[in-house]
Amino acid sequence: MIDNYWELLPADFAPDSRVWVYQSSRLFMMSEALHIEDLLNNFTANWQSHGAPVKGYANLLFGQFIVLMADERATGVSGCSTDSSVRLIKQIEQLFNVNMFDRTTLAFKLKDKVQMLPMAQLQYAIDNNFITPDTIYFNNLVQTKEELENKWLIPVKESWLVKRIKIAS
Repeated sequence: MIDNYWELLPADFAPDSRVWVYQSSRLFMMSEALHIEDLLNNFTANWQSHGAPVKGYANLLFGQFIVLMADERATGVSGCSTDSSVRLIKQIEQLFNVNMFDRTTLAFKLKDKVQMLPMAQLQYAIDNNFITPDTIYFNNLVQTKEELENKWLIPVKESWLVKRIKIAS
């Protein structure tokens, strides 16, 4: 697993560039990942907001997370341009029979792999030490490039999840 994913992010995008993270319900196979990469590259090359090109970036990270980014210092992102990105993600869902919009499944880095866990099983996983306060959590709620770089992969104890669990002392 590549821990220095931030090196894949464009250096010329502003720290406040808008970010959307979509988590797949499963790891993509290599052939699927290559197809998705083509779809993402085509999308960002043609992404527009009210006729103006959007300075956009898209990538499939860890084989399971699609990250879209728009540097709004170049062109603001409108509702229509956001809708077009959602249509792309829905297209990917249909093409590969995955769910990209399930916010009730959490992702953690365990034994150098992405492991999925239904939110309803979080306390059980904590109670049985499958997940600890130091386990790395994929915080898909990040909204900017700076947050993606610094607050996407964080320990459970530094995430919003800490308010939903009881940790035995």
